[in-house]
Amino acid sequence: MSLIRHADFRRLWAGDTISQLGQQVGVTVLPLLAVTALAATPFEMGLLTAAEQAAFLVLGLPAGVWVDRLRRRPVMLAADFARAALLLSVPVAWWLGVLTLTQLIVVALLAGAGTLFFDVAYQSYLPSLISREHLLEGNSKLQASMSVAQVAGPGLGGVLIQLVSAANAVLATGLGFLGSALCLLRIRTAEPAPAPHEKAKLRVQITEGLRFVFRERNLRAITISTATGSVGNGIFLAVMMIFFSRTLGLPAAGIGLVLAIGSAFGVLGAVTAGFVNRRVGRVRAIWLVPLCTWPCGMLAALAMPGWRIAFAAAGYGIFSYGLVVFNVANVSYRQAVCPDRLLGRMTASIRFVVWGMYPIGGLIGGALGEVVGIRETVIVGTALSGASVLWMVFSPLRKLRDMPEPATR
Repeated sequence: MSLIRHADFRRLWAGDTISQLGQQVGVTVLPLLAVTALAATPFEMGLLTAAEQAAFLVLGLPAGVWVDRLRRRPVMLAADFARAALLLSVPVAWWLGVLTLTQLIVVALLAGAGTLFFDVAYQSYLPSLISREHLLEGNSKLQASMSVAQVAGPGLGGVLIQLVSAANAVLATGLGFLGSALCLLRIRTAEPAPAPHEKAKLRVQITEGLRFVFRERNLRAITISTATGSVGNGIFLAVMMIFFSRTLGLPAAGIGLVLAIGSAFGVLGAVTAGFVNRRVGRVRAIWLVPLCTWPCGMLAALAMPGWRIAFAAAGYGIFSYGLVVFNVANVSYRQAVCPDRLLGRMTASIRFVVWGMYPIGGLIGGALGEVVGIRETVIVGTALSGASVLWMVFSPLRKLRDMPEPATR
């Protein structure tokens, strides 16, 4: 039976999709609000970018252990309600005329912590909700939702800002997290109690998760590659809104249009990911698709006012397509090689390394934007993202085509 007929999976899927989309809309709306309403400098934008992902660097490792010790659905609910309250404080402050960049940074920092716990929990929650034979299908659907949100959210955020203003767009994001929580509350399947960990020290369990990630050679190559790409993406994201609005002279609607065009490529990637993975090979796609698409992100640096703005949309779109196809193949591989008892720690360890690089990239991008210029910073960030695939190209992944046998559970 397809998971489409599984009522509780549909609720999890809907809640996760809404939550992921809300988070990605917020990633666009908060920086645009800072640039357009609070006149943030490149360095201040770097601080905001760093704050959005700082939780993955500070709490990423213990989060996996804590999630493995708790029931996962309550963790997801707490994360959704917390993020909703934080995001809803922004439009309230704007209406009262007291919104500051400091508040935006604090909201981004704490909401990022909520995102960390939600993401680790939902990937670890699935095995307790559905049967083993549907695990790959479930992971693929959840990953597709996350991937689509990563590329559709920024475009939607730009459109919302044009329609209802930046502050009110944040209101829509907060309400989205509440909608996610309502979907999760409707799940009826009882979640089993977590395995006891009273005798295991936090440091020991963290080390076990990291050891698993870095001892598996292919997983190590994937993790280092995506971490390197995260530094490049963080550099680019730190100055992206300034590049679009001040260097290219785009209004909020124009920024939303560029991001929406790029997002369409990402949606196409989600639709065709299964076909591409089957034709290319489910493991081979992990490195071959990024090799053909990620370097194209450098096209954004060629964008100029006028028709050459199309370079920005094309670069963002091709990169997004490759990222979505990569994500589907990558998560499926991780799920195949990781035992159930390590799912939370494996996910958290990878997110610590990969997403923890975003704040570092954001700070570097903010500093570069002040010192060498905005366009030059875009070149550095996109070039590093494109080159990051080389870690996988020169790894044992090149010798594999399809998935290995599932790990012992």
